[in-house]
Amino acid sequence: MIGDLLPDAVVTEVSYDDPPEARLEPAEEAAVVQAVAKRRREFTTVRHCARTALTRLGIPYRPLVPGLRGAPSWPDGVVGSLTHCEGFRAAAVALSGDLASVGIDAEPALPLPDDVLDVIALPEEGKRIVDLLAEHPDTPWDRILFSAKESVYKAWFPLTEQFLDFSEADLVLSPDGSFTARLLVPGPNVNGRRIEGFEGRWAVGDGLLATAIAVAR
Repeated sequence: MIGDLLPDAVVTEVSYDDPPEARLEPAEEAAVVQAVAKRRREFTTVRHCARTALTRLGIPYRPLVPGLRGAPSWPDGVVGSLTHCEGFRAAAVALSGDLASVGIDAEPALPLPDDVLDVIALPEEGKRIVDLLAEHPDTPWDRILFSAKESVYKAWFPLTEQFLDFSEADLVLSPDGSFTARLLVPGPNVNGRRIEGFEGRWAVGDGLLATAIAVAR
């Protein structure tokens, strides 16, 4: 599903379970030595996905050790993003000469817990979610908004190495499977071009939802 949301320059790999052949490099093991079993499984399998995707891209794998704010340290010349939720793990990678950054997120296709929307959404976004729910009540719009904001952050962070709060981007979701994000803080420069927002896509199916952003070079 995530692969269908991204351009051909992006290689994606997904897993719906934790295959026994998934393994970590020693440096990766050290990062989760004290983690609970669930966290270790997610961490291991999503890196197994990344290893496979990088191989398909023609890039040798190197340990994806969490760096600043936990972001994975991709090999030189590569941009990428990881995501995992219950029953799903995915990696998306591309050559940095093709794209400036990638952001992906996956979530269960369920409404957010009570009161979470008020935490993550701007007032205008909340109003738009209410309108969307009135027109398409079977779509978990609040969770799509949350996921899209996660993808925005993952696309933003490699370009800035700065935190981006939920309140610092105004997102508009469209029933056609697209969304836009308008940055409410100064955006990064990419090849002399000021990024003032992002465009992304979303999809729902088989109990999951996914969002994705690819930032052009």
